[in-house]
Amino acid sequence: MTGSFRTLVASLSLALTIHGEAWAANDPLAPTGRWTAVTTGRAATPPMGWNSWNAFHTDVTEAKILASAQAIVDSGLARKGYRYINVDDGWWLKRRMPDGRMIVRTSTFPSAAVGGTDQTSLKPFTDRIHAMGLKAGIYSDIGANTCSQAFAPNSPNLPEGTAAEREVGLYGHIDQDIRLYFSDWAFDYIKVDGCGIRAFGPQSEGVRSGQYRALGPLVDIEEIRRTDIAAVRKLYQQVADALRRSKPEGDYVFSICAWGAADVRAWGKDVGNLSRTSDDLTPNWTRMLANFDSAANRPLYAHPGSWNDPDMLFVGQGDFDEHHLMEAKSHFALWSMLSAPLLIGYDLRGAPQPLMDILGNRDIIAIDQDPEGNQAVLAYDTDDVQILVKMLGNGHKAVAVFNRGLAPADVTLTADHLKFSRTAPVTLRNLWTGATLPAFSGGMKIHLAPRETVVFDAVGTRALADGIYLSEMPGRVNPAVDGVTIPQPDPTIHRMINPWASTTDTGEPPAYTGWGGAQADATPYRQALRIQGNMYGTGLGVLANSRFEVRADGKFRRFVADVGVDDSTFDTDDVVTFAVYGDGKLLTMSKPIRFGQAAQVLRADIKGVKIVELVARGKSARNKVPTVVTWGNAALLYN
Repeated sequence: MTGSFRTLVASLSLALTIHGEAWAANDPLAPTGRWTAVTTGRAATPPMGWNSWNAFHTDVTEAKILASAQAIVDSGLARKGYRYINVDDGWWLKRRMPDGRMIVRTSTFPSAAVGGTDQTSLKPFTDRIHAMGLKAGIYSDIGANTCSQAFAPNSPNLPEGTAAEREVGLYGHIDQDIRLYFSDWAFDYIKVDGCGIRAFGPQSEGVRSGQYRALGPLVDIEEIRRTDIAAVRKLYQQVADALRRSKPEGDYVFSICAWGAADVRAWGKDVGNLSRTSDDLTPNWTRMLANFDSAANRPLYAHPGSWNDPDMLFVGQGDFDEHHLMEAKSHFALWSMLSAPLLIGYDLRGAPQPLMDILGNRDIIAIDQDPEGNQAVLAYDTDDVQILVKMLGNGHKAVAVFNRGLAPADVTLTADHLKFSRTAPVTLRNLWTGATLPAFSGGMKIHLAPRETVVFDAVGTRALADGIYLSEMPGRVNPAVDGVTIPQPDPTIHRMINPWASTTDTGEPPAYTGWGGAQADATPYRQALRIQGNMYGTGLGVLANSRFEVRADGKFRRFVADVGVDDSTFDTDDVVTFAVYGDGKLLTMSKPIRFGQAAQVLRADIKGVKIVELVARGKSARNKVPTVVTWGNAALLYN
């Protein structure tokens, strides 16, 4: 047997073995030939609108909400996309016993008094919202009780009655409540908090005093190993299933508010339309940095239909009020670059015009609402300055240059940051001022004031003329399995003085928002992509035993990538095989690769293929330490 024949036989044997394993029952790396992230609901672009919480907390009334809705219409914000008017905590009175029907507090929502104190309805309220051409949203909790009951016991308008009557959350009533809210009351959006499975354990003060009944806790916000991830996901999945039954036409938005806990980074995109990435935002600059950071490293987990949610906007209050317009502009621009929901959290009655101008900036809104759905990728990342780049549907790039600090900064923006040719001219248009800057080649210096974010529409010649790098289009890339088996706290998120405990506790521990997850243009641990000493400026970084889904939609001809075990890997003994599938069929496969070996080039003909899947399979699905792998220069080519 010749050497070449032995090699051929070995390769075929390996392909059959790996292919057989991929199709084994319950194998998470098995190619499905379909896109598995959420596409149901009405979130093809990030939702825009207004929410009552930041403005009024539980002191919310029908009159305040309708006045805010009218301000959205009268100001022209509704025409710019702000459609959802969302009622947060404080609307309920109690759960009626014994049938469990929810009763509305008619003293604050008088139109709900349609059938006496025990038979109320928010349908007259949603009718008013719909008559304005807007959509209506409602709030609940996945547990039996809510966040205000747990953390703000002296708030107005908390539920009343017995312990059972005050259990206004969805727990034990998911189908009943979703049917009431969406089929009977005609709501279009629901935010589902998670405090009810976090804060009512047997040792909580409210439970020990007999005010509340114990539940869980299923979530430990500071220690994921005491979190029942499967149980939390199952509860939220039950809400998603109930929504599809109540609104089979799909006219709803499902917002998961689990604050980045319970490994929601890995599964939120498969269950809901929005997934909170952090605890609550407050009107403070450092808190804004923390919430921004919690989402900025997760562009591959946001797609049309399922978005990262760093919380509602605080433009108009605190460090983002009319006396801090620089900060307000940065906050708004950064959320737009993240493809985050734009939900105003401000009392718009009498809002100063400069704030309305920020919220109504059409060019910045267009970045958020771009139909390609690409969250911006960090092209330059430090604690002082960051550069974020987002590919738009028209082929332009949106670029934000962000000064995080208190001192002025001089920044050089390069064509490489934009993945544009170094020798061709690049044109920038400032989206705050409308001014077009002189064209440059190579790089341009930009001066930033403290806390300033400049945002440009950039036009240039693509560095990859015949295709698109996968890291440029994260909205088309779904890490269906990212290889993370032991979730770890993320040490990179800005940690500020805790806004709830001040300095009375031990400080702000790292949060479990997804350290080790798949990254664009970086390894899962934010290091440069590198195989056998060769650095890649673009590509996908992920752990072994992972599977990407890529929406090619039949628009491309070839896939190409350099693949290998990354130099930063923890496991230098693993053996990894890389495979490319097209609509569920094996197209090409690498030879087994170890740490320190040269990258292998994978090429595949994907003409007519709708879903490309990229599988990196290690020798074990549960290695003792993670194996970091790189899909260097991964791209879809037109020819």
